Amino acid sequence: MLSLDLPAVYQTSKCYVTYGVMGHLDPKQPPSKTKPWTALTSQDFVHRADLILPQEVFDIVGEKLLKSKPAPEFRRVVMSLHDLLSGEFFTEYIKKGNVLMLSEGRRGIDNVFALRSGTLTMFLDKEAYERAGLVGKPHGAKGKRGTKPRWIVEFDLTNKSMSPGKKAFDRLLYASKNALADPITWLFCNVSPATPGPDPLSRHFPTSYASNPGILEGVSVVLPNLAPDVNSLSNIGEDFKDFSTELYEWLSLIRLQSPRIHVGDQIDPYLSRYQVPESGKEGEICKISWQGFLAPSWARQTLIDIITALPSKTWFSFSTTTFSKGLAEDNTECTILRPPNSTGEYLMWEVKGQD
Repeated sequence: MLSLDLPAVYQTSKCYVTYGVMGHLDPKQPPSKTKPWTALTSQDFVHRADLILPQEVFDIVGEKLLKSKPAPEFRRVVMSLHDLLSGEFFTEYIKKGNVLMLSEGRRGIDNVFALRSGTLTMFLDKEAYERAGLVGKPHGAKGKRGTKPRWIVEFDLTNKSMSPGKKAFDRLLYASKNALADPITWLFCNVSPATPGPDPLSRHFPTSYASNPGILEGVSVVLPNLAPDVNSLSNIGEDFKDFSTELYEWLSLIRLQSPRIHVGDQIDPYLSRYQVPESGKEGEICKISWQGFLAPSWARQTLIDIITALPSKTWFSFSTTTFSKGLAEDNTECTILRPPNSTGEYLMWEVKGQD
């Protein structure tokens, strides 16, 4: 794995590049403890996913991935923290089920609440933290100019001690009724395959959304070299660093729908000096994008579906981006590329935030 650093004065994130082999993929028993799968599941709340692939295989993906698979769904709902911790919602969705929830607000500025895998995480300012009377830990670099003290408080709500009558849970309930009682707008995603009946969420009148894929077809682009020089990987140096940086930049420009990678693009070099890495090849690509409140498990299953649907020698790129968090070492973006004519090899870029 190679780490690509920015100059310290600009360094707000770090990019790690991995070259490896996926090995045999059994859709009935997909791997979960090796890369690149762990990189996808380590993300908490996915905001956007992009699939880039050659135009000639779009019909295969359209038939096996888009038409046969429903668009991922999520909901927007207004609830207080106490609503989340009480009644049938707490019993059915948290104790028995598996849901993802993320509140409104900006971490590091506002009070933000998140629920994943049964763990409630609260990002609080000093005033809210002291009012709540809960035990947490400081967050953020001390003495950083222009920042105020922040605190992180976590509770594993699936633990047996997290039930009415238990001291720790009653303290949390008290804080949710008094110090943290304001209604909050949440994004909600049910990861479990089943929905409780009757649905405890319905009493809060949620708004439902579907992340229908956006499709961009027939884009004529200049193609760079998509496969690294395997012979040079035994001694990773500047050549591989340059290759991986340039390729990631090209993929990012496709995701941004930049005209700089189009065939015949002409622009004054005073405005942009970007040039596609030399290859002399042209081709047509397509891009499929999903945006909303997506579960990491959905991203992992989508990658499995892509690999099993496409011919083994076809290249593709699959990227996921999380909501902005501002926490050190959080996996904020992950891009996985399968080079053309490969035998299971992959390139992966992981962008992680830095304090």
